[in-house]
Amino acid sequence: MIDFLKKQLFTVHQNGKQQVSDVFKYIGPGIIVTVGFIDPGNWAANLAAGASYGYELLWVVTLSTIMLILLQHNVAHLGIVRGQCLSECAYEFLPRYASRFVLSTAGIAAAATALAEFIGAAIALKMLFGIPILIGSSLTALICTVMLITNSYRKLERIIAGFVSLIALAYLVEVNMVNVDWAAAGIGWVDPNIPNTSMLVILSILGAVIMPHNLFLHSEIIQSRQFNTQDPAIMKRQLRYEFLDTLLSMGIGWMINSAMIILAAAVFFAHGIEVTELEQAEELLRPLIGPAAGIIFAIALLFAGFASSATAGMAGASIFAGMFGESYDMKDFHTRLGLALTYVPALLLIVFITDSFQALLFSQMFLSLQLPITIFLQLYMTSSRKVMGEYANRKFTNILLWSIGIIVTIMNIYLLIVG
Repeated sequence: MIDFLKKQLFTVHQNGKQQVSDVFKYIGPGIIVTVGFIDPGNWAANLAAGASYGYELLWVVTLSTIMLILLQHNVAHLGIVRGQCLSECAYEFLPRYASRFVLSTAGIAAAATALAEFIGAAIALKMLFGIPILIGSSLTALICTVMLITNSYRKLERIIAGFVSLIALAYLVEVNMVNVDWAAAGIGWVDPNIPNTSMLVILSILGAVIMPHNLFLHSEIIQSRQFNTQDPAIMKRQLRYEFLDTLLSMGIGWMINSAMIILAAAVFFAHGIEVTELEQAEELLRPLIGPAAGIIFAIALLFAGFASSATAGMAGASIFAGMFGESYDMKDFHTRLGLALTYVPALLLIVFITDSFQALLFSQMFLSLQLPITIFLQLYMTSSRKVMGEYANRKFTNILLWSIGIIVTIMNIYLLIVG
């Protein structure tokens, strides 16, 4: 009897260790997606929110992150169940003319995203080393191209996870350098207060969090964790672990975005200083809380620019490969051509840009136009039993997701009109 009990306890212990090990095997794809909503565009929106309204708009980060978790979790299910990304499914299940139109707009959106990310990294290089914007953008594109072509997915995942960790560390250090009103921050996270003239900033934060290229990207990179999709038990376990990965990763993004607003509230709002550009924020941090703060800010922005430029390239390459019914593979011609079609037009546009802030607004405007197309493409696919079989969205899930899609669409149309 004692030997039997020892054997059972050992089995439970081993199973527990195995489950913990399995969980960590699935952590990673969500981190790649997180980069998309801590990119330079988010920095500008969050700094403006904190500088102009203090802690009052922290709830927007909470709400938009919840919406993002639901959408990213849904599109990741598509990648796991089908073993195909969103662009491959569009190729297979839509008429050819429709799939080409949808994926072409998504590819342009990825290029517009890369434009903003290049500019963000270039601004950081200018802050740190005085490098002109065009040269800094070109260096960023070159470095990210080398990263994507020469590294396997797992290596690239670790590099980007390292970037995200450094960004989080930088903001942790800076938040600890200032006097934060944590009581006001706590209220701001949960109290949906809308101050006068704040609607444009609110919509900017929401629009910067949910991005079309991330929906394509998540459905592609989640497939790196697939083992045996024929076994229903393993499939259910994959879907469960994916949610943990998404929840953890989006939670990290929520903390970083919150930290941006908190820093701006504690430093700029407290001194009555309005911030409208990233360079201005870095310059003002130095005299207010010390020279180290400005350097930390610029370094974190540089890492954010590099990481988000890489993920924009991955998304663009995945979308273009999907137009031919192929998956993302940097050894494949269509994937590499997709990367070139994402990066090269962005660099060419930067040549003619004289106002980097206006360029960021232009890129956001196009993303606003394209986002509803991607969201409703995703919901059409994940709602279809022809596509998803028994894993198609249930009625309540459909109501929730379609409501989010409609809200995000209205929000982006409004942002486009008033912006």
